[in-house]
Amino acid sequence: MRADLTRTFAALLFILVSATGTTHAQEPATPPASADEAPAPGPDSAAHDLVESRRLARRLQDTAGLADVSVTVHDGVAALQGVVLAPEDRERAEQVAAQHPGIERVDNGVTLSTRFTDRIATASELAVDKVTRLLAALPLLLVAIVVVALAWAFGKWLGRRLGRRIASRNWQAENPFFATLVQQLVQWLVLLAGVLIALDLLGATALVGAVMGSAGVLGLALGFAFKDIAENYVAGVLLSIRRPFAPGESLRIDDTHEGKVAALTSRATVLVTHDGNRLTLPNALVFKSVVLNFSSNPKRRLEFTIPLDVEESIRRVQELALGAIRSIDGVAADPGPSWTVDAYDAGGITLRFFAWVDQRQSDIGKVRSEAIHAVRTCLASAGVRTPRNIQYTTELVDDPPASSPAHPAGHAGDGVADTSVNHDLDEHLVAEQRAHAGEDLLPEETAGTAAPPPG
Repeated sequence: MRADLTRTFAALLFILVSATGTTHAQEPATPPASADEAPAPGPDSAAHDLVESRRLARRLQDTAGLADVSVTVHDGVAALQGVVLAPEDRERAEQVAAQHPGIERVDNGVTLSTRFTDRIATASELAVDKVTRLLAALPLLLVAIVVVALAWAFGKWLGRRLGRRIASRNWQAENPFFATLVQQLVQWLVLLAGVLIALDLLGATALVGAVMGSAGVLGLALGFAFKDIAENYVAGVLLSIRRPFAPGESLRIDDTHEGKVAALTSRATVLVTHDGNRLTLPNALVFKSVVLNFSSNPKRRLEFTIPLDVEESIRRVQELALGAIRSIDGVAADPGPSWTVDAYDAGGITLRFFAWVDQRQSDIGKVRSEAIHAVRTCLASAGVRTPRNIQYTTELVDDPPASSPAHPAGHAGDGVADTSVNHDLDEHLVAEQRAHAGEDLLPEETAGTAAPPPG
């Protein structure tokens, strides 16, 4: 009985095991995934690195110039090896590897080929490529050259037209340099616009930006290095536009420098001093200084003082002196001479006399000298006494007879007084103007009127 039970249990166990094996045999086997379609395992899996290496290698093979580059991927790091012909290919290989999904870092071990045949082949390809591009761009290059030439011609025409229009206006007739400046500025601006259009046609706008940037840096450096020169040039342009003085006019600059204007160059203002020397002043100094122009008003006032004894009659002396001044050739009648008491103390009385002179017809220095001489002679003839501490020699004037009338101008035995315009510096002015004729910013038509030749 027990033996039968044992055999029955063994038979049932055998049947159960056979049924289980049959069930597993009937399940369809899953085909192994291909290398490219296998699911991505973890980052430490060698199979995953192998798959990514194959994918990245195919991308490199499909890129021009990278056929000899191999790659190995390990834990997100792509190690590149191989030889390329140009530095650009080496950089391109690194960019392709860095853009691949899953790559965190690239070790670029690609080297440049040093074989002579490879370098010759690369140079030949580059030369052929550049020549091909040049031939392809030749029509655009011709068009660009035509555009620049037309811009140059149009700029000259437009600048000349605007310059003539500005010069023809009344307010600009005395300053033709401003018209020339506008003409050149318009001409260069139109030419610059033509060059920019030509470069845009050639697709070289990036070059324009680089050139402009370099020019800006270079201009900044040169501006610091030549600050004084640039300052003097700008001041010269502003002086030529504002015209605070003209050739031949007498100036006193900064209460220190005095002379007649000979020329205004782009860097300096040239004066001729009263002793005939050339005085060159930087334009920046002249532009920023106080400039006293003695020639801006045709009439200029002279003045001098006469000392008297305290017992003399001020009214009587005033009438005698004004009469003597009016008799001088060159003293203007309108406005006429005037006077004032300059000082009055125990030592004496000081009278100050004023008179106006037309500088176009008379020299102020000569008229002033004649006026002092005439007043002193007149007062001495009238017996007017000077202060006790002032003694005049008897050689100045002969004592007239008591019955002789006082002559206001009283120059007995004197020749005719010369009060004409002084032309001593005219030759020096003309010489300086000729020496700076090529760079003078002042108008030529007025250069000879303010300083007439001797004669």
